Amino acid sequence: MPNPTPVLLLSLLLSSSSSSSSSSSSSSACRPSETAVVVDTRAHSMHLCSAGRNERSFPVALGMRGVGKQRQGDARTPLGHYGLGPPRGSQNFHIFVPVQYPTPAQARMGFTGSAIGIHGPPRGWSLTELAALVARDWTIGCIAVETDADIEAVAAWIRRHGVKDVRLEV
Repeated sequence: MPNPTPVLLLSLLLSSSSSSSSSSSSSSACRPSETAVVVDTRAHSMHLCSAGRNERSFPVALGMRGVGKQRQGDARTPLGHYGLGPPRGSQNFHIFVPVQYPTPAQARMGFTGSAIGIHGPPRGWSLTELAALVARDWTIGCIAVETDADIEAVAAWIRRHGVKDVRLEV
């Protein structure tokens, strides 16, 4: 049986249900037989889904002005379908996984911006400053996990599954 190329799906979900718990959010984030990274923006959580199963979840921070990025500097996390670059070292965030925003279609519509990705905590911050980040959205449009160990686990998962595409959806 051929081994299909896995696809990474980074889904930013705006849940319409106010009664979802974190456990139901985790399980419903993974679609049947789908290998994906799913970010639930309401729950501020990212799920690593393999073959429809949630393998691991992480709390995340998003853009300080929410979601729906359209312009460079709007401090929003984008929604849509994107390519995903390979994880790489970062002086600012330990590891950075590029999200190829905007798409060519979005660029034709006037969407601007760059340097969007999934990354770890910022470098050069005190422990007090880092602790304060956990309680709020602080990025200028990226998806940030809390610790170096978290981003290392995410990067290893992406590499292990050979993921090259990303989908962020409402």
